[in-house]
Amino acid sequence: MRRLLFILFLILTYATGHSQDNSDCLACHEDKTAKTTKDGKTISLFVEQKRLSASVHAKQKCIDCHVDLKGSDFPHTENPKPAQCLSCHPDAVKQYSESLHGRAKAKGDPLAPTCKDCHGNHDILKKKDIHSATFPLKVPFLCGKCHKEGSPVQLQRNIPQSHIFENYSESIHGEGLLKKGLTVAATCASCHTPHLVLPHTDPRSSIARKNIAATCTQCHMGIENVHRKIIKGELWEKEAHVLPACVDCHQPHKARKVFYDQGMADSDCMKCHSKSIKSSRDGHVIQVDQSELKDSRHAKVACSQCHAAVNPSKVRPCESITKNVDCASCHAAVGEEYKMSTHGKLFAKNDKNAPFCAECHGTHHIMGKKDSRSPIFPTNIPILCAQCHEKDQPAARRIRYNDAKLIEHYSESIHGKGLLKSGLTVTATCTDCHSSHRELPASDPNSSINPQNIATTCGNCHSGIKEKFMKSVHSPDITKTTKQLPICNDCHSSHLIKRTDQNEFKLGVMTTCGKCHEEITKTYFETYHGKVSQLGYTKTAKCYDCHGSHEILPVNNPASLLSRQNVVKTCQKCHPGANRRFAGYLTHATHHDPQKYPWLFFVFWGMTILLVGTFIVAGTHTLLWLPRSLQWKKQLREMEAKAEEEEKNNENTNDTGKE
Repeated sequence: MRRLLFILFLILTYATGHSQDNSDCLACHEDKTAKTTKDGKTISLFVEQKRLSASVHAKQKCIDCHVDLKGSDFPHTENPKPAQCLSCHPDAVKQYSESLHGRAKAKGDPLAPTCKDCHGNHDILKKKDIHSATFPLKVPFLCGKCHKEGSPVQLQRNIPQSHIFENYSESIHGEGLLKKGLTVAATCASCHTPHLVLPHTDPRSSIARKNIAATCTQCHMGIENVHRKIIKGELWEKEAHVLPACVDCHQPHKARKVFYDQGMADSDCMKCHSKSIKSSRDGHVIQVDQSELKDSRHAKVACSQCHAAVNPSKVRPCESITKNVDCASCHAAVGEEYKMSTHGKLFAKNDKNAPFCAECHGTHHIMGKKDSRSPIFPTNIPILCAQCHEKDQPAARRIRYNDAKLIEHYSESIHGKGLLKSGLTVTATCTDCHSSHRELPASDPNSSINPQNIATTCGNCHSGIKEKFMKSVHSPDITKTTKQLPICNDCHSSHLIKRTDQNEFKLGVMTTCGKCHEEITKTYFETYHGKVSQLGYTKTAKCYDCHGSHEILPVNNPASLLSRQNVVKTCQKCHPGANRRFAGYLTHATHHDPQKYPWLFFVFWGMTILLVGTFIVAGTHTLLWLPRSLQWKKQLREMEAKAEEEEKNNENTNDTGKE
């Protein structure tokens, strides 16, 4: 009775022009017992206001979706049309109608999904809401309702690839999403799009061959550059200027590892190459130690991937090989560097002494640089390079180095001792300075040991020192000059780098600095510090003690060790009692410079003239007095002789008188 009265109230209300409101609809649909029957099935008409208020349609009126009921009387017809999404989502509805799902629905397929099957009806949430059916973590399960083994779609429609959900779950994308919770991992909608789901044969499809790369690069944006470094273009192409699609190497739903066709099976190759037989071409033994191959970095690489020219249609496929293995097929970036290098240029000229990939890395037993057995393991690199660059070896004879003992000197250097005696594999080796594959002479601007680049090369290890050096007066960034500024190897040498705390290095610093600062060095050697240093004492102040070693700055720079703010502290390093007046000592003052030190110049020459004048006067006086002095000396001798004679005569006279 109450329901009839309420319905009558609604009729009277709307008869007077009352506008339709959600509360009017909920007056009936909030009743949990409200039901209807359709196609023999009982359907609940209950709508929970709390869930509706939390949905994305909370501010929408019921008649915005149920458009056929707009302006209708209550109670409305028992079989209203389904809610229409078109009025608010025209693009999504258009895409859906063109998709496989939409076309199946248009044909009356009861299994075809509709909007509410994926999004819900009155409880639709934003896709960023974790409770939403379209939240990334739930998308695979949503699609998996139809696209998995044993689903009605698979059983009744015989859809191929029935293990799509299972395969996706095991893929790198599925593991990232479902096991690690990475919501940025690709889901079904990421590849197939949410609404325009089309077969791969449709040119408009996001998974069509010509579109798949664009689809994948939405996430893998830099993959093209990565592939360019790994795969050589002409070997990657299947047709002229046509690259393979992503799915040619990566399975669509089980993307994990590449599964390209390896062509010639290794077992076919080993039928001949496991035997100790000789090549008919040049007579070398073609046997390959399979145990070494299994232990190498190429253990999972098929023979035909390196020996790419083999023809499987021949009885002996390798008969078709006309050139050596091209490692650049996979290591394209390294191959380009090698071509630019001195080694690569010599190899291109067919120089028999030019090293190539196999000579440094090996052939079938290639190991990583972190494997101590590898020839490119840090402690083995000097030995490897010495095969050509040691004295009397091919490279040494061809280049005629100024330093004929490169490897020997390196072994004696701080780097060599650290590597070969202390086993410090992080210390610099030949490849750290000269690079691994782009070895160029120092005169080449692209060389890692070119004067313009050597600070950066050394800074790869000595980062802190590089930062100081680049702020010093020796840096080309600070001092703009046409003269050659000193670089690392000017002071430390190239290969025979000594410890800076050794006496030999300390005593040689002044000579090193004197190569550029010749006049200043001369004044230093005239000081107490310089003279003591020349005697072999290393505790007295050297150039770097006062000026710094790498952080040398102009005196007017507040950060300089010799600035007014810091000079006293600098002197106090050796002279603890030093004060401002003590630090005023003119270290490099010289009496030879009348412009810079006029007082010293004039005092020196004044005293010199006075001293020389005194000696001249005294010398002249002595020379003028010398004849008279000699005459007096002669007269004195004559007088002494006469006196002796008289005395003798007197003695004789006295003796005669006594007798």
